[in-house]
Amino acid sequence: MRTLGKIPDRNLFPSKPISSSRSELNRSDHSHECNRDFTVGAVDFNINTNEMNLLGNVGGEKKIGSLGIDGVRKVFEEMPTRDIVSWNTDISGSLQNGRHKEALDMLREMGNADLKPNSFTLSTVLPMFAKFGRGCIQAFCFILQHDAVSWNSIIAACVQKMNQLAFNLHSFRQSLKTCIAQRDLTTGKNLQSLYIKSLVPPSTYFSNHFILLYSKCRQLSNARKVFDAIPDPNIFSYNAIIAAYAKELQPSIAHQLFDEIPEPDLVSYNTLISAYADCGHTLPALQLFMGMRKMSLDMDGFTFSAAIAAARVDNGLIKQLHCLAVLGGFHLYASVNNILISCYSKNGFLDEAKRVFYWMADEVKDEVSWNSMIVAYGQHREGVNALALYQDMVHRNLNVDMFTLASLLTAFTSTNDLLGGVQFHAQLIKMGFHQNPHVGSGLIDLYAKCSGSMLACKQVFKEVPQPDLVMWNTMISGFSQNEEFSEEALTWFRLMQVAGHQPDDCSFVCVLSACSNLSSPSQGKQIHSLGIKAHIPSNRIAVNNALVAMYSKCGNLQDAQRVFNWMPEHNTVSFNSLIAGYAQHGLGMESLNLFEQMLQRDIPPCSITFVSVLCACAHTGKVEEGRKYFKMMTEIFKIEPKAEHYSCMIDLFGRAGKLKEAERLIETMPYHPGSIAWGSLLRACRTHRNIELAEKAAKQCLQLDSENASPYVMLAHIYANAGRWEEVAKTRILMHDKRLKKKPGCSWIEQDRRVHVFVADDSSHPMVKEIYDFWDNMSKKMKEAGYVQDQTSAFTRDDGLSKQEKMIRLVGYHSEKLAVAFGLLSSKVGESILVVKNLRICIDCHNAIKVISAITKREITVRDCYRFHCFKDGRCSCGDFW
Repeated sequence: MRTLGKIPDRNLFPSKPISSSRSELNRSDHSHECNRDFTVGAVDFNINTNEMNLLGNVGGEKKIGSLGIDGVRKVFEEMPTRDIVSWNTDISGSLQNGRHKEALDMLREMGNADLKPNSFTLSTVLPMFAKFGRGCIQAFCFILQHDAVSWNSIIAACVQKMNQLAFNLHSFRQSLKTCIAQRDLTTGKNLQSLYIKSLVPPSTYFSNHFILLYSKCRQLSNARKVFDAIPDPNIFSYNAIIAAYAKELQPSIAHQLFDEIPEPDLVSYNTLISAYADCGHTLPALQLFMGMRKMSLDMDGFTFSAAIAAARVDNGLIKQLHCLAVLGGFHLYASVNNILISCYSKNGFLDEAKRVFYWMADEVKDEVSWNSMIVAYGQHREGVNALALYQDMVHRNLNVDMFTLASLLTAFTSTNDLLGGVQFHAQLIKMGFHQNPHVGSGLIDLYAKCSGSMLACKQVFKEVPQPDLVMWNTMISGFSQNEEFSEEALTWFRLMQVAGHQPDDCSFVCVLSACSNLSSPSQGKQIHSLGIKAHIPSNRIAVNNALVAMYSKCGNLQDAQRVFNWMPEHNTVSFNSLIAGYAQHGLGMESLNLFEQMLQRDIPPCSITFVSVLCACAHTGKVEEGRKYFKMMTEIFKIEPKAEHYSCMIDLFGRAGKLKEAERLIETMPYHPGSIAWGSLLRACRTHRNIELAEKAAKQCLQLDSENASPYVMLAHIYANAGRWEEVAKTRILMHDKRLKKKPGCSWIEQDRRVHVFVADDSSHPMVKEIYDFWDNMSKKMKEAGYVQDQTSAFTRDDGLSKQEKMIRLVGYHSEKLAVAFGLLSSKVGESILVVKNLRICIDCHNAIKVISAITKREITVRDCYRFHCFKDGRCSCGDFW
């Protein structure tokens, strides 16, 4: 048109920009228009407004480019006078380009310019604030005059935003619940980040769920941070954090939080009572229970279940609670009956447990009820009844799950029924349960305890595709229970960590038991350090108890005492561990004093406690004290003496020379005397040289265990000491005919984290020459100090051997002597050493090491198969009474 020389007028420009899409041409038109004067006293609004629409569309049909919006703003600012269409165009362009603040400012200026919004402003521009930004409400407020259209627009926009928000909250809620159920800590932390950044509105409801998440993931500190950040925690907040502390066995802090609740509800009480019950704190749990009764608060089955669990070993108290539950109608709860079955069984009252189970209505019994009764039968060595109960479950078409099968495996294990367990293993394979980690743990426990076959345990472990932490712990426990495999227990502990499992309290207890078996103080200290770094919150008392036992068995009684004194709380096992440690080290008075402290602190002793106390009396020759405590056990604490208690009393009488009394106790004890009881009497006969009674005891031992060579060896020693060499020869012939061999003695010592093993007359050690030279020089110093060899420990008669040959044939180079010599050579001056022997230390080695400790000014500890001998300044902690 311009080529023909025609001049465009104002009627052309309003229509042309709308159809144009090429930016080059559009800008050319804009330049040409600016060079023309189409105004006569006023600006043509049509041209300028359509120019803004043209430039606003540069950069795309749906999204305005940045160059275009700048052009819109330039044209708008150059307009001397603007109408409502111009304002609408500029505001909508700013919104489409994400400039929400500018759009709000323009809307405010439009209001200040006394321009009324038209239908386009109310129906189109206002809802665009809701679509593209967050300024819908503010935009509505800037409009000075509101009509039905504006109100409808703002309401529709708000409803749209609320629907989006409701959808987002629902998704957030479901995601958080999924994280809690799956213990997905990583995703949970990401959700909390969104929550903290206020992308999700603050809510006590969500905060409570984050407490639950961190509690389930054992992140107690994070759970507490979430709780502390709640401005006004409700009862659910308190219950969640109390449950978190209860799970980590910290009832004292849980109680502090409980006291902050204005009106605790039933869940609050149940959670705190359960926390005390799990920690074995009977008194505070029952105080809470009685407080609920005094205040006439509502109770349920879980309240009584927690209270009964807190009573634990007090059978009289359990019966009282049982009566209250029946009177209140709470015996209809399965949870109450289940805990009653468990407690009655553990306390030795199987008939009571059976009465509770068989009086339960069938509709009340659940799988836990059946499992608890199966375990009860197993604990009382009634495997046949346990199997019959399992078959009854099958006939009733009840759900047999992995817990039922594991319970039955426990019954086989407790009755030592390996054959039945193997047959049941075959059935598990047919059922497809052999690959279940829970069932696999039961199978490993069965083979480890009933056969000692760790090869079978390894095979079971390999068949489980994804072994869990419990299964790893069971393997470590199996190795630690068999002392010869204790080193493998340490190896599997490391493999468990490599597999990505973090050791828990059970892991540390099992591996510390292995360190105790090895008498490896260096390994034990490493595990102790790892336990400190691991920050084990749950069942910390069990780990501390294992540490006390470990240090005691490694000959480090000072560290055992230190751990015991540092423990924030003690239970029966804590005292048992240290009492046994004192007894094994020959510190009878300290052991008995600690037992009296235990009674003063109202910590109830158990059957194992009295075994340690009676052992302390036996090792120190305290006969009257032994009688006193044996009587106390039966009359005051109502503990039925078991075979091990009678064995301790037999050992006590035998060591004190009261052989007839020991024999009388064997003949009158309610249990069939096993080889341990007769073996204790035989050792006493050797010490006191009672040949007649020794022959009787040896005969009984051989009848009970014909494959054991120890009775022959001890009887041969007794004959040799009496000079009855013909009987010695006959005994040796009997051993030869039965192909029995004396267990070879060996001793070992740990030096620089390496274990060095020695046998008698050892010649395999790399330092053998230095060791023998050292011993020969030490022997000369010992003779000068008055040492004389004791020949009662050897089968030697005067056959014309030279003195030197006799010395070598006798006890000159026993394994413990070689180990002590190596320890003195390899350690620093003044450093104490620990030697472990697999057999009882002989009299000559005992006397020799006493003299060596005086000459070298060293503390030498020898742990034999019965006790510790701590040699210092020419004396032994046993007082030569062992």
